[in-house]
Amino acid sequence: MSTSAPRSLAEQLRSWSDQDLAHLVARRPDLAAPAPQDSTQLASRAASRPSVLRMLDQLDRLHITTLEAALALGAGSRAEDVVAVVRADPAAASAAVDELLAVALLWGDRDGLRPVTVLTELLPTAGDVVRPAEEVAALLAEVGPQARALLDHLEEHGPLGSVEGADRVVALERARTPVEELLARRLLLPRDARHVVVPTDVLLALREGRTTRDDVGVPPTLATAERPARLVDTAAAGAAGELVQRVELLLETWGTRPPAALRGGGLGVRDLRATGVLLAVDERSAALHVEVAAAAGLLALGDTPDDDAAWLPTEAFDAWRAASTAERWARLAAAWLESPRPASLVGTKDAKGRVVNALGDSLERGWAAETRRTALEVLATLAPGTVLAATTGAASVVARLRWLRPRRPADRAELVVATLDEAAVLGVVALGGLSAHGRALVAEDPAPAPVLAPLLPAPVDHVLLQADLTAVAPGPLEQELAARLAAVADVESRGGATVYRFDAQTVRRAFDAGWSAEDVHAFISSASRTPVPQPLVYLVDDVARRFGTVRVGSAAAFLRSDDESTLTELVHDPRAASLRLRRIAPTVVVTDSPADVLLPRLRELGVAPVLESADGMVRLARRPSYRAPSPRRRPAPAA
Repeated sequence: MSTSAPRSLAEQLRSWSDQDLAHLVARRPDLAAPAPQDSTQLASRAASRPSVLRMLDQLDRLHITTLEAALALGAGSRAEDVVAVVRADPAAASAAVDELLAVALLWGDRDGLRPVTVLTELLPTAGDVVRPAEEVAALLAEVGPQARALLDHLEEHGPLGSVEGADRVVALERARTPVEELLARRLLLPRDARHVVVPTDVLLALREGRTTRDDVGVPPTLATAERPARLVDTAAAGAAGELVQRVELLLETWGTRPPAALRGGGLGVRDLRATGVLLAVDERSAALHVEVAAAAGLLALGDTPDDDAAWLPTEAFDAWRAASTAERWARLAAAWLESPRPASLVGTKDAKGRVVNALGDSLERGWAAETRRTALEVLATLAPGTVLAATTGAASVVARLRWLRPRRPADRAELVVATLDEAAVLGVVALGGLSAHGRALVAEDPAPAPVLAPLLPAPVDHVLLQADLTAVAPGPLEQELAARLAAVADVESRGGATVYRFDAQTVRRAFDAGWSAEDVHAFISSASRTPVPQPLVYLVDDVARRFGTVRVGSAAAFLRSDDESTLTELVHDPRAASLRLRRIAPTVVVTDSPADVLLPRLRELGVAPVLESADGMVRLARRPSYRAPSPRRRPAPAA
């Protein structure tokens, strides 16, 4: 950067090197969209309220405190004076000053720091009064114990307080109450008619010349324990495999029995509860699975054949299902990590008192994805083999994030804890530690799928048939085998081994899909490593014997005649091909053409049909006659 003091932020930016400007844009990418025309426009954006707010939200406590110190000491303060009042290692505080200059929250040079103007509105510091420390100490010695207790309370819990008539003028000799004592000596300053603030010079005096009582340069330590890294990775891989199975089961079920969408959007409470029963998880975890599937683009709002809005699997689901388990998990985990929708808020109430539904529009929180990623990045700082302590680990992560992002919303702590719980369900975290594939997910290099793949059990190509009409899969099945087995049996239980059950309904489902009895027998025999039990053979043969003995079809009209030759001529007449006549008995023919089309067409073919009613009686074909209402005549006027 230039060593001479600039006269404006635009002039300073104009003197920066390409490397300095690249660092600025990397830290504040909003400044480059769209590309600024010149340094003046870039400076205007950098000093705008939205951009400054966005940058402030990315600063840790050290940088925020350093910036507040620069504001407190006023424009033109020296960097060494700012460093002196920040309770942190001088080198760290000095580096924070340099970084604040590099991101254009401060401008000028180290001998004359100038905050951008909008900061005085955004940071809670008075900055109006900066008196010598001796003068402030003398004023503090004059106030009574109640007034001093009030100051100490505000210093500890925040410099802003509320009081009626805060902007009134109070003479020193007429001060009676503790608040009046402080207002008269300007140890409290009115911010508006109802609020007062402790001036910065008073806060410095109460904190022994520093902006804070505690060291802001040292982040809170994490409460940790030791756990073998291999154990963490294996447990996380098991959870990842279960996640993929549950999402697949969810979408397969909703593909045939989709839940209706609420009128205002989202998923109904009853459907969410049914989802929990289907997946054998609680409602909170069910909401997570639903939200993750939607975030991954596998679930969306669509229309059923009855034109009802419902939640349906997307076309991407078929391609996702054909991928390997590791690739499917990677897509789900990446979608969860970047989703702005915290599933933990499902079932709570929003600011208007309305219940937040899964898949509803009111679930989005702009800060959720950044908080989720930051929490995992904190876990990534732990070496493999080190995990969070069982009871205090989550609280220490919350404290660390409060230091890293002090300006985040108050309910951020709840989201941090929920993030750790959700990460455990997704297989990103296990036993309090970040898994190897979880680290790859956060770092994005290497890709997480190849890291996870060796940790997953190899797919098996067989099942073990049992005499109670069940089949046990001793591991995750190959995709083709799993799909074919699902066509002829239902999953009864999941876990390390999946149990499938055969019954008459599942076997009949295979026949409905076009399987023959020979196909079912051949598949069962080839898929099993154990002999096929006799009860299962009997079950298949019994369903096959009864399958199709009764047939159901649809017809718009029928023809019947005691003269079989007449019907034979009609069925084989080329001129009647458009009627699509089909003979189902010697004296009965059906068609999908409606009766009002069939009758005139048969008459054109030289047949003289009559129309039969539902009770078998002949209906007359008399043409209806129509009438118009008689006009009303107005009475003649009296003579």
